Amino acid sequence: MSDQVYDFVVVGGGAAGCVLANRLSADPANRVLLLEAGKSDPFWDVFTHMPAAMGMAIASHSHNWHYESEPEPFMNNRRIQQPRGKLLGGSGSINAMTFVRGHPANFDEWAAKTGDEAWDYAHVLPYFKRIEDSLSFGGNEFRGRGGLQTVEKAPADHPLFSLFFEAAQQAGYNITADLNGAVQEGFAAFDRNIRRGRRQSSSQAYLHPVMGRPNLEVRTRALATQVVFSGTRAVGVTYRTGSEEKIVRAKEIVLSGGAFNTPQLLQLSGVGRPAELAAVGVSPVHELPGVGYNLEDHLAVQVQHSCTQPISMVHMKDKKNWPKMGLQWLAGRGPATSNMFEAAGFIRSNEDMAFPDVIIGFAAMAMRFDEKRIVDGHGYQVHVGTMAARSRGSVTLKSADPTQHPRIVFNYLDNQRDRDDWVKAVRIARDIMSQPAFSGVDGGEVVPGASVQSDEEIIAWIAEAGQTGLHPTGSVRMGTSADDVVDPSSMRVYGLEGLRVVDASIFPTVTNTQTYAPTLMVAEKASDMILGNTPLEAVRIARPEVVSQARPAAASDAVGTPVPSA
Repeated sequence: MSDQVYDFVVVGGGAAGCVLANRLSADPANRVLLLEAGKSDPFWDVFTHMPAAMGMAIASHSHNWHYESEPEPFMNNRRIQQPRGKLLGGSGSINAMTFVRGHPANFDEWAAKTGDEAWDYAHVLPYFKRIEDSLSFGGNEFRGRGGLQTVEKAPADHPLFSLFFEAAQQAGYNITADLNGAVQEGFAAFDRNIRRGRRQSSSQAYLHPVMGRPNLEVRTRALATQVVFSGTRAVGVTYRTGSEEKIVRAKEIVLSGGAFNTPQLLQLSGVGRPAELAAVGVSPVHELPGVGYNLEDHLAVQVQHSCTQPISMVHMKDKKNWPKMGLQWLAGRGPATSNMFEAAGFIRSNEDMAFPDVIIGFAAMAMRFDEKRIVDGHGYQVHVGTMAARSRGSVTLKSADPTQHPRIVFNYLDNQRDRDDWVKAVRIARDIMSQPAFSGVDGGEVVPGASVQSDEEIIAWIAEAGQTGLHPTGSVRMGTSADDVVDPSSMRVYGLEGLRVVDASIFPTVTNTQTYAPTLMVAEKASDMILGNTPLEAVRIARPEVVSQARPAAASDAVGTPVPSA
């Protein structure tokens, strides 16, 4: 039992938790404790800090919690692997380092769904700008300069990237200047949270620079097991470190464990659906039926081609090249500074979409994703994802044991609209890959291959080969409906005092992009709410009108023709 009472205990040292630890401890009068179940992220950890080593970090049991879903009923009952970071920085310490905020319409939708205009694009844009130190674009009406998170535009200077951009234009799509700027729709090099060739996670950007503050304490390998309540007020957190059980007291507790751990901890603490909690031996404390429900994610597949010319980045797989690559990386240069997916396009598959709902990300090598179909030697690939799925899942307890992973079900592909969108997305990707730009290097499609052509064959392949896009959100959703858990105006858990949630689990809907950047924004904005600061003033910018690049061709068309711009 600890007699020490903190002003704030933040549970989870991932993207949001690191931001909160920094902002809440900026006032030396606030005593802040950050609890992280995983390990630290020392400067010498190559798996974490070398961009090209992210695959090793994901494979590592010391870096990745290795969650997996239950058998997915519409994915051939496959258990889908769900990588989650097991260290400071959370999943931002093992992800692909692509930094894309999301389309402005995503946040206007947040405002509409929550009934709180403070979450619309005009209100969140200033927080996105506060995050950034944009090296490539500097400070302008859309981009920030001088923030804690370094953001740079990928060079995308390999010749295969040039062919990718050329092919996109030949297919009828625009090149846009900045995926985080005035126009997201179109093709461009990704922004990345990489600084001088090293990953800059939220831990590196927000936490390590302030670790010396006397009012900030960080405890790693500290697994939170329960929020302690006195009536309806949260007063402390129990946690395990090794075989020892400890408790810390706090005036305010902020849960930042992410879309899996935050609902799990709430349920372990008796907050959720009483019948479900009692069934696994947890005494109900407070009924909130939305805890663990409304889970969203992006599904993804890879379309891979062999390359007839020896120009791909496949040499990076050869271990005899690793010493040279490592030395170059230490100097902040060379192929190991690449996150592989340096360019992408955001496209609308349907005219009725308010934002691009298909991502086509390009890599100048073919990587191992499908054990049954592998490109040998030189190749290239596109990462294909639909970014507006309508399926919803859940995170629920398997038992009252906090060390046991929760039951996770996404229900990928459970509705016809998602399946139709996937057929269109794959056909869009194939159309781009078949353009004349690639004719001098194209050795043919290997994955999924020529045998996959009809709508039914495409969906069967996705069910067999689809993977998580690594963007779980929404399982402790903010809003004002009966199924919502968090008050969007304060981040407080409904019906409880002294308890807030700040992480991707509160997203009203998943953004049409990677979730790292919007999670930082949520944490920056929430820190002002928690501290009682005046929120940043909304910035309303007239956005250029974009002619739709949607592909309304029938799903049965093998390859559609882009609709000419009106």
